[in-house]
Amino acid sequence: MKLNYKRTFFIGLAFLSISAFWQMYDNIVPLILQGTFHLNETITGMIMAADNVLAVFLLPLLGSLSDKADTRFGRRTPFIVVGTALAVAFMMLLPLADNLGNLGLFVGSLLFLLIAMGLYRSPAVALMPDLTPKPLRSQANAIINLMGAIGGVYTLILISVLLKDDGKSDYTPVFLGVAFIMVLAVVVLVCTIREKKLAAEVLIEDGDAEPEDVISPAEARTSDAAAGRTRLAPDVRRSLVMILLSIFLWFMAYNAVTTAFSRYARVVWGMAGGGFANCLMVATVSAIIGYIPIGIISAKFGRKVCILGGLALMFISFFAAIFFQEFHPAINVGFVLIGMGWAAVSVNSLPMVVEMCKAGDVGKYTGLYYTFSMSAQIFTPILSGAFLQYVSYRTLFPYACVFTVMAMVTMSMVRHGDNRPERKKTLLENFDVED
Repeated sequence: MKLNYKRTFFIGLAFLSISAFWQMYDNIVPLILQGTFHLNETITGMIMAADNVLAVFLLPLLGSLSDKADTRFGRRTPFIVVGTALAVAFMMLLPLADNLGNLGLFVGSLLFLLIAMGLYRSPAVALMPDLTPKPLRSQANAIINLMGAIGGVYTLILISVLLKDDGKSDYTPVFLGVAFIMVLAVVVLVCTIREKKLAAEVLIEDGDAEPEDVISPAEARTSDAAAGRTRLAPDVRRSLVMILLSIFLWFMAYNAVTTAFSRYARVVWGMAGGGFANCLMVATVSAIIGYIPIGIISAKFGRKVCILGGLALMFISFFAAIFFQEFHPAINVGFVLIGMGWAAVSVNSLPMVVEMCKAGDVGKYTGLYYTFSMSAQIFTPILSGAFLQYVSYRTLFPYACVFTVMAMVTMSMVRHGDNRPERKKTLLENFDVED
């Protein structure tokens, strides 16, 4: 069984559009809130956290709704198309509100924009497991993550090229550039991916249905409920709880470092200007380089092993950073390991979660994944920030170490969701070597 890289590339266009948007949101929206509307750090932070708060409630709900959808275009595609169209429409109101200086229009448009993005975030991510055989999902998720990185880099290039250093900037060209790539990506996705047909083929390939047994999602849900198969077995449920808790814990560690590192680098290591960004860029680049090799390694050695290995790399780096009194070039080696470790974790975690569910529940479980990851991203800036403010900035890396170790402990208790090796038809096939 081999991954269809071309198909996975086209599936990844949805995640590319999402990542392009969030890169713009994280970098431009705070500048507008503070530069145009003169909001303080606290209010700006509250508005910027709204996406995570909404995600906790919206993503599981909309993921479940897409599970139950049954259209001739498939389950996820309508959510992706409608969500993208609404998001682009509301997004283009933001530079208008900025130029008019209308805070009410800006905040109102931003709220509806975040809801529109939530409308298709879970369905877009669930599209990959729907259209990829189970043993290949880690490799496919590596491609999806790489596509997301490309979307983020695209937006960063737009920002660096289109924004001028002459005081007040007009952000309209950046918003137009992001809107263009979002629309283009989804148009190409719809033109190249026949979701309903491919989903039926994958169900057969996974052994979850015979060709003559392929039925609609609604019929499948009714059939599963009647057979009592929608409830997870107790041991599988324990594994699901443990991996969701692990996801929460490693996001508590990783996002504490990424959100506070700029301040830590200046206060503790005495780094001036934007030098701290080089460390984060090193981690990002190493993750991008590692995505595809890690996907291949995961297919061979298993997802759980790769996740634990990634967490170990992150712990070693966080622990070593504690002992640096000032910045040293060797710190970049640690950030290479952090990037590789994070790639190993992110490539394998979602496939492990959706491996435990029935085909008709992929959207729901994708939403659960985001509920726990987003919850951590809400809590960890507050908790780690309290330690930084009331104890010492030097608590940052010990804080990350503690949560990383806790994630390793809970992850070691996961017994389900790993790769299922492909069964050979004959004994001799075990000795076959693929070309």
